[in-house]
Amino acid sequence: MAMLLREALGDSLRRVRTQQGRTLREVSTGARVSLGYLSEVERGQKEASSELLAAICDALDVEIADLLLEVGSAMRPAGAEPVVVGAGPLGDTADAETGLSATKVVIPAPPARRDTTALAAA
Repeated sequence: MAMLLREALGDSLRRVRTQQGRTLREVSTGARVSLGYLSEVERGQKEASSELLAAICDALDVEIADLLLEVGSAMRPAGAEPVVVGAGPLGDTADAETGLSATKVVIPAPPARRDTTALAAA
């Protein structure tokens, strides 16, 4: 069975906390969440809301984007590569107003679901 998002998030949060040499109590106090709830999040038993995840990341002094990139990499099956196709209406140029590039990332469906004609015929 594939790893659940809450399990991958919990593993990454625990790894960051232990690498920093911090206790659950220290981080739970900083994030203003109960020690028991933080423990359940780290063990993958509770699904953290985006607000709670942001508070925990603040308490750990890590960027939520960095944590999510790590989690995404951990959840990717071995040997699977992300597929980047096409570009948005801005192509490879940056938006003058935001400075951001528009790139579309397509995540492929599992092999069993790629044949949509078979599903439509069923």
